[in-house]
Amino acid sequence: MNKFSRTLLAVSVAVTSGCIVAAQDKPQGSSPIPKVLTITREFTKPGKSGAVHDKTESMFVQAMTRAKSHTHYIGMTSLSGKPRALFVTQFESFEAWEKDNQANDTNAALDRALMADGELLDSLDQGVFVFNEEMSLRPKPDLSQMRYLDISAYHVRPGHNKDWVELVNMVTHGCEQAVPDAHWGVFAPSYGGERRTYLVLIARKSLSEVDKGFMDSKQFREAMGEGGLKKLDELIAVAIESSQHNLFAFNPRMIYPADEWIKSDNFWKPKAAAMPAAAAKPATAAKPN
Repeated sequence: MNKFSRTLLAVSVAVTSGCIVAAQDKPQGSSPIPKVLTITREFTKPGKSGAVHDKTESMFVQAMTRAKSHTHYIGMTSLSGKPRALFVTQFESFEAWEKDNQANDTNAALDRALMADGELLDSLDQGVFVFNEEMSLRPKPDLSQMRYLDISAYHVRPGHNKDWVELVNMVTHGCEQAVPDAHWGVFAPSYGGERRTYLVLIARKSLSEVDKGFMDSKQFREAMGEGGLKKLDELIAVAIESSQHNLFAFNPRMIYPADEWIKSDNFWKPKAAAMPAAAAKPATAAKPN
């Protein structure tokens, strides 16, 4: 698949999916889209992912539950790229993020969870991103039925932000014409990320939506026409320095969901992570001397 095709798949035909800009602890569909997003990446040591990591992450969920925190987050594990866990939290403002940090400073259970989790990690980083409304298309605030997250990161060449904006506008216009149910959310880094980088976030109910995206790309190409596709390909070449596309699966053992989500779908109900069972000793094993 060439660069144009990858961009077309990741941006222009991201359809029948919701943007990960869910509201904080509010009834579904009633809140505006939060403007600030924090994304924490945890890269686990070899052999320390899976049930072992789920166990320590359950400690965070329990600590937040006991504290009755109003700040909810979604945890997920990678299905592509280097094995890692991703944690996404949304805030209405930087002030709301500050208040959440202050509240967590007094939660001793979180400190214990951090110590246990740190033993499993090879590295960790965090970025803070701001919602870009102009580049987004009909983002959906309700994630309660979603199970996967596509993250496409586009790094724009220096001096070519104008070309990037034109590229996004062309893709948006083409989708509005040919793919009426298309929607996505775009975020730009504010802290902890490279400048001129844009994240396109798309949540999905199932991976069948990826299959549908390939079919919708035909409608998009027809709407753009030969001239439009040529112009779009030229903009991709001059505007985008690099891009990366990865897929993550929501992990219910790493998620601290809102009560409304738990009531609407048992998938979100916090589940205790079971540790792998130890191998049974042979019945005839000799006692040590």
